[in-house]
Amino acid sequence: MACFMVLLYELKHFIMRFIPTKVHGVMDYLVGILLIASPWLFNFDRGRMETWIPVILGVGALVYSVMTDYELGLTRTLSMRTHLALDLMSGILLAASPWLFGFADYIYLPHLILGILEIGVSLMTKREPSHERRQHRGHRMAHSH
Repeated sequence: MACFMVLLYELKHFIMRFIPTKVHGVMDYLVGILLIASPWLFNFDRGRMETWIPVILGVGALVYSVMTDYELGLTRTLSMRTHLALDLMSGILLAASPWLFGFADYIYLPHLILGILEIGVSLMTKREPSHERRQHRGHRMAHSH
């Protein structure tokens, strides 16, 4: 697992970040809901770790998305860089969870595919919100003083 983390760290310097944060925000909310619903959508709801891992990660993604300082965040207390790091860690945990928690013989593809998707999106999303988002934040801060 440590080698995988080092590889991902090295890869992130070579991957072009082209997904705008606004698009990432829409994906955050859709994927959060998909993760929560996935045990029932893909029929693996036995009430054990295979069920709860995506549900917990989906709820977590929705919570930290609401808190992220980007176009679709509400409280805007969490930086985009921190958000992307959480997405990366969540994706790694989700992708590895069937083997980490011993349910790979029962189900693994939804966890693996959604985890890899989350890893990829976290590595391809821009680290700073759009120019209009930064202007809006500056305007809001100027009026709060």
